[in-house]
Amino acid sequence: MPQHRFEGTLDQLAEVRRFVRLAAGGHEAMRLAELVASELAANAVLHSDSGKPGGWFTVETWFTPSEVAVAVTDMGAEQEPAACTVDTDAVSGRGLWMVETLSLKWGCEPAEPGRRIWAVLHSSDRPLLFLDVDGPLIPFGAPAPHLGERSADLSAPPPPPTGANPLLARIDPRHGTRLSALPCDLVWATTWMADANEVISPLLGLPELPVVDWPDSDDEGPLHWKTRGLVGWAAGRPFVWVDDEITDADRAWVSAHHHGQALLHRVDPRRGLTHADFATITDWLAQL
Repeated sequence: MPQHRFEGTLDQLAEVRRFVRLAAGGHEAMRLAELVASELAANAVLHSDSGKPGGWFTVETWFTPSEVAVAVTDMGAEQEPAACTVDTDAVSGRGLWMVETLSLKWGCEPAEPGRRIWAVLHSSDRPLLFLDVDGPLIPFGAPAPHLGERSADLSAPPPPPTGANPLLARIDPRHGTRLSALPCDLVWATTWMADANEVISPLLGLPELPVVDWPDSDDEGPLHWKTRGLVGWAAGRPFVWVDDEITDADRAWVSAHHHGQALLHRVDPRRGLTHADFATITDWLAQL
């Protein structure tokens, strides 16, 4: 695996990103790996002996069909690394919190001369399901039948709180159980961004899920603005994309640029997710 040693100064972060780009060789997860490696390197400089005069750190990366990961070995520190909860308005202190958010898993282990912090960004062990909110979960048509059928089961997700967006009442809470039963990793792929975890997940009884962070894009044409970002996020893993705006242009582009299997499933926004949609998704996942 590619490995390089850097001086323990913040001006080396640009070189770290360059090293990762060269190691990636055009891999779909290159930008994500750049970001995580840069955050780990900054953590080494700011919070370990690597940042002292004469200090250094090493960066490792590996890009394979089954896994994408990065690791930084520093010169040790008195405290073990921890991802702290951060103020969303803070301008610093996000490093390991961001690594934890962007990674499937991360950890720290002893290594000469100090410790090695690693992060697995993508793994092909399980397929992904990229889930939109408006349309699939919040239908735009007439209110769904479930609105008059709320269960008295105390274990069911709570209804939207008083004063909440009235469209939230259109969400069928039973979808949470159906989504959780699918053999895949759920990922929010919506303009709701982090609000999907704060607002939508509790209504479905879902845990906090990873969220796709959309890059700025000036692309014009028939391709959906989410398509490139989702393929990059998947990094070769099989995935299902559930959205109400998918077109044949998106399917053709994914077929040409994604190195794994993919199901781009368009949901009728007037009805939202139905039993037929779940059956299609379940059958496709079962064939992997």
